[in-house]
Amino acid sequence: MLLVDDRAENLLALEAVLAPLGYDLVRATSGEQALKALLVEEFALILLDVQMPHMDGFETAAHIKRRARTRHVPIIFLTAASHGPHHTFRGYAAGASDYLVKPFDPWALRAKVNVFVDLYRVNRRLHDQRALLQGEVLRRSGGRTAATPVPASPVPAELDARLQTVEDSARDLFGQLPVPCAPAGTLATAAALAEQLARLRQHIDLLLDRDALPESHRPGGPATYTSGHTYTP
Repeated sequence: MLLVDDRAENLLALEAVLAPLGYDLVRATSGEQALKALLVEEFALILLDVQMPHMDGFETAAHIKRRARTRHVPIIFLTAASHGPHHTFRGYAAGASDYLVKPFDPWALRAKVNVFVDLYRVNRRLHDQRALLQGEVLRRSGGRTAATPVPASPVPAELDARLQTVEDSARDLFGQLPVPCAPAGTLATAAALAEQLARLRQHIDLLLDRDALPESHRPGGPATYTSGHTYTP
């Protein structure tokens, strides 16, 4: 898990709160350091401070979401309580999966982190299952043909395409809002919409991964494969 904050005391506080969960925690004291860390390591989750010098949390998130390798990594934004609703809106519009206000409840933070890590592990297990099945196809064919991807149902693919259209329209709409001068009610509504779109994206991505597997190999099915590999958040 990647922790991004320019203040050492904030990083220490985050580490103290998350230590009981037993996850590997990696520090970054700037947006630039966070982007470099994401080039060499895979993370289940990013906890990202909003206010940082040079490159703030919003700009850092925008770079993360532009990279194909990292665009699906969930981001929880951390911001001060004194910030208005425009910060919440900007966070979700930049691709945040969730938002916490400092000082945050340690129990709430741990609960949210566990949810995202569990989702990451499910996705990794699905990818493992897919690779295992494709390897089995290749083995049974004697290596004469390339492994054939398991075809996905057209329904999740159609949902994905429609959601992308809505996401593009929402980005255009968000770009026209006069942040932070827009009315608080307008920003709150826009933030709620961006939050719901982020959650829909997470569910659709998970559904696409799950649908790519035969029914007997899906989680909860009679022949579910469980990877023995350990992944580090």
